[in-house]
Amino acid sequence: MNDNLFQKVEKKTKINKETILSLANRLQNGNMKDKDTLLDVIDELSTLTGKEVSQEKKEKIVNAIINNKIPNNIENNF
Repeated sequence: MNDNLFQKVEKKTKINKETILSLANRLQNGNMKDKDTLLDVIDELSTLTGKEVSQEKKEKIVNAIINNKIPNNIENNF
């Protein structure tokens, strides 16, 4: 990923590149299909950004990841 994407994400979320890479490493070494792991990451991101994520939205996110319903190019979301 290029620094431009990290800058866009940091500007929008206030989460720096190092934190993003740390979370990515944690996910890469973890199980992306494990509901508990995904919920932990969602909670951590929620805390980092100061944005509350409802239980319903958490379930939608987890189900999308587990069922491979995530867009291939997430850069367009920022």
